[in-house]
This record gives sequence, C-alpha cells and structure tokens, in this order.
Amino acid sequence: MYIICGLGNPGKQYEDTRHNMGFKTMDVLSSRLGIPITKLKFKALIGEGHIGSEKVALVKPQTFMNLSGEALRPIMEFYKETADHLIVVYDDIDLPLGGLRIRPSGSSGSHNGMKSLIYHLQYDNFARVRIGIGDHGIIPLDKYVIGKVPKEEQPVLSDTINEAADAVICIVENGIEDSMQKHNHK
Repeated sequence: MYIICGLGNPGKQYEDTRHNMGFKTMDVLSSRLGIPITKLKFKALIGEGHIGSEKVALVKPQTFMNLSGEALRPIMEFYKETADHLIVVYDDIDLPLGGLRIRPSGSSGSHNGMKSLIYHLQYDNFARVRIGIGDHGIIPLDKYVIGKVPKEEQPVLSDTINEAADAVICIVENGIEDSMQKHNHK
C-alpha cells in the first residue's frame, strides 16, 4: 500500500492559499480515482482505494501545517508502511511558480510541514512531489504562503497541480525514476 499525503492547512480560510497545494493535489487524485477523502482518523482525513492494482491511502492532515507529522506518523504505524511506500506532496517557495520537482528523498528545506514530518517519522528517505509557488520577495514568508493565490497565478498552479497528480500516479505505477524523467521541470 502507498500512503500519499498532501500537505495543507484545514479550514475554509486556507482553502485557496499557496500552502494548500498538497491538499489541492489530493482533491484532484480523489476526483480522478473516485476515492472520497472523508474518513477522519489519526488527526487526518483519509480515503482508501487503488491506483491500478496498488492499494493507496490519500491523506490530508487536519493539524495545521507545522504539525503535519503528528497526523502522519500514526497513519504510517497503523498501515505498517515504510518510507519506500510514502509520497508527500507540498508547496515549495524554492521553486519558481509552476515548477514541479519529484525527488526520492531530501531535507525539509525551509518548509515547516516537512520539518514536522521528518521529526516525527525520524527519516527523510521518502518520495516527495514539490509544487513551485515562487519566491515571496519582500512579503513576509508566513503571509505569502497563507495568502490567497492571485487570479493571474491560478491557471499556472492549476496546471501544475494536475501534473503533480499525474506524477504521483506515475510513481505508484512505474516508480519514482520514471516519474522524475517525465514530470520534473522548472
């Protein structure tokens, strides 16, 4: 089974913010795969289904971003899954707007949600799909990531979210190397 976790912040006020790219990708996967993400378990919304013949759990932590690890760790333990069956999707200010980066492992960078995951899981060798939200410039970082996505950026991010969903499906069906070759771009 693959655990596919999209990072974001719960609540209507955060729905259309840059920090919710992971949640938005889970929504696309939910729609495409016919997997409702409605079961509340371990501080997260979870939906179970399949990508091809592989069983998957789509996860949206309901903690705030900086506490994402508190939700994901018990899920990994419940399903008895290891790092090689975890895929995390999240926003990244270090990538240009609309950039997409798939990696098999790595550090948290400046992302507090990833810092929480790595701290609670005690490993960082899991697949990640990073969606570029662009540089915050002079806007304070916290205000930038929880700010609403401006209308002119929405089409670019929508396309990238759809491609991130493609990348996740590709990882499950064909492996991370194939997904990196097909979907990595700046």
